[in-house]
Amino acid sequence: MQNDSTIYKFYYQWWKNIDKSIFAIISLLFAIGLFFSLVSTSLIASDKLDTNSYFFFFKHLIYVLIGITLIFIFSSLNSDQLYKYSIFLFFISLISLFLVPFIGIEVKGSKRWIEIFFLPRFQPIEVLKPFLIIILATILCNNQSNILFKYFISTILITVISLFLIIQPDIGQTLMVVFSWGVLIFISGINIYILLAIFVSGTSFLAYLIIYVPKFDYIQARIFSFFNREVGTHNFQSDKAMESITSGGFFGKGIGEGVLKNRVPEAHTDYIISVISEEFGVVAIILILLLFLVLIYMVFKKISFETNDKAKLVLIGSISLILMQATIHIGVNIRLFPTTGMTLPFLSYGGSSIISTSILAGIILNLTKRKIT
Repeated sequence: MQNDSTIYKFYYQWWKNIDKSIFAIISLLFAIGLFFSLVSTSLIASDKLDTNSYFFFFKHLIYVLIGITLIFIFSSLNSDQLYKYSIFLFFISLISLFLVPFIGIEVKGSKRWIEIFFLPRFQPIEVLKPFLIIILATILCNNQSNILFKYFISTILITVISLFLIIQPDIGQTLMVVFSWGVLIFISGINIYILLAIFVSGTSFLAYLIIYVPKFDYIQARIFSFFNREVGTHNFQSDKAMESITSGGFFGKGIGEGVLKNRVPEAHTDYIISVISEEFGVVAIILILLLFLVLIYMVFKKISFETNDKAKLVLIGSISLILMQATIHIGVNIRLFPTTGMTLPFLSYGGSSIISTSILAGIILNLTKRKIT
């Protein structure tokens, strides 16, 4: 009986202290993702896999339930515990990333996933990203180190991670990681000329890889075909996605009436926005974008009242990561960017993506909850 009372008090304190508005938006985005997973993957499962038509939906549901559990765990810790456990989990994730070239599973010419013992296949960089934000914030907020030394250490760390991503190869995630680092060091007060020099050097190195290293020929082909629609075959998916958005109009064709999910591989992950737009119209996309904007606004509103520099950096890094990933996903769907294979946070099908987003959401809820005095 005493245990039941203790557990009740624990849950009550958690619910009492978290920001319920942010939690409600996160929950709503997950619920929307589940709904569209149901309507966009049932035909894929039944027609292509010859299996239960709700196969992908149930899998998505399991990952969302795991994600909600992670949100609760990370948001219920105190800030010291959050930072301590995140550092430990960062190194575990980093080791997993280092193992990818050696024991990774190759899919469509890229080694980005691993399977370890009883764990299902997962993408280490997705798990690493949330903890990388905390590690970078910890380095940049260390008052005992010289400011140049802090920038040097963070640069070395991000370079090592980027090189392992380039080996896979995964340019999209490399850009995400470098972007997160750039946001944090910019907010921390780095000289703008130093940041510009680093940006030019990094861009030059990336351009060299894409142009001269044979392993990255496919990226070069995607970029060239993006700027010249007459060249190459890499525009098929983006063209079909754009056609679906256009054909959906303002209010869509109706549930189950869309054809993109059967014409484009991985439509329920990389092109979920186009699938939604085709069946439910541009109005549905606008409402989803508004939810993301409200979430971002509410987090930044909390940041404005935060007095701890480390917490500020972690919150800015976390919400910027979600914003950037959503921007890239939507940009690819409307042919603003070349194809990158980037999922939409909260909504896209995919275990690693849902886990990563859930950890970020848990960290955000942890650092925005009411402080106990």
